[in-house]
Amino acid sequence: MFLALIAVLLFAAMLVYFRIADRYNIIDRPNERSSHTRVTIRGGGVVFYLGALAWFIWSGAAYPYFFAGLTLITLISFLDDILTLSNRIRISIHLLSVVLLFIEVQLFEYPWWVVPIALILVIGTINAYNFMDGINGITAMYSFAVLLQLWLANRDISFVDDRLLYCTAIANGVFAFFNFRQRAKCFAGDVGSVGMSFILIFATLSLILATSNLIYILFFAVYGVDSVLTIIYRLFRRENIFKAHRTHLYQYLANEAEGNRLTISTCYGLLQVGTGALVIASTLYPIETQIKVGVCVLMVLVLVYIGIRRYILIGMLKTSEGL
Repeated sequence: MFLALIAVLLFAAMLVYFRIADRYNIIDRPNERSSHTRVTIRGGGVVFYLGALAWFIWSGAAYPYFFAGLTLITLISFLDDILTLSNRIRISIHLLSVVLLFIEVQLFEYPWWVVPIALILVIGTINAYNFMDGINGITAMYSFAVLLQLWLANRDISFVDDRLLYCTAIANGVFAFFNFRQRAKCFAGDVGSVGMSFILIFATLSLILATSNLIYILFFAVYGVDSVLTIIYRLFRRENIFKAHRTHLYQYLANEAEGNRLTISTCYGLLQVGTGALVIASTLYPIETQIKVGVCVLMVLVLVYIGIRRYILIGMLKTSEGL
């Protein structure tokens, strides 16, 4: 009953936000990175923070450092959506937010070298999640996939308050209602993709530390492979990797291959669900088997990425030669 009430309140909050965004011109205009051609309301992903806020109140202020970090990173991301802040300010707040997250999971009690490695991985994942938010539905579908993996793992290990997963899933469902469309009512914006990634990273990091098992990093494997290989591809072409672009695999599928964006988003989510299922199943076996499964999963994803990308590029080349 309480979850239903949260869903109604979040839905109403989105409608209110649309009116505010429309009045104050909080919109997303197409640019060189965009896969859309219409002006659309930006920042609909603020509902993710509102869902976490509902959980925070319901839980009696559980995980206060995590929620403080989430609040800071959500606020700075929302301001960046509206004002375009300097990189120095944005990065500083991101670092502070991640430090608060590390305090929550007690990461500073581990050997000193763990912290910088974790910091690189967390910041990298946040940025990858943000860069992958480029077509309708992809953030919603992929977030559902990661949440499902975390929920399944939490049934046996109980590493995080399951109400956080429920409230985040409800918020994601509300967002999907307005975004999982051919003509989306809103986009997540940085406030959405960064906020959602922060929540998912907190839960995943809690799982890794509770089990002392790094294989759960693969809960982000599909996004990770697309992001890392795209960076490598751009470096080989001597492109500025910090400049806006449309060369992720999902962007090639949506733009050059003219694929259905909702189908592509759904496939990304389903592929991650399948990957997560293999990861969870492998944890029933010795660590040697887990490593083999992890390596095989990554190899398959890499080959799929290379194969599809090559197929699209060859098709583009034949088309240009035909002209």
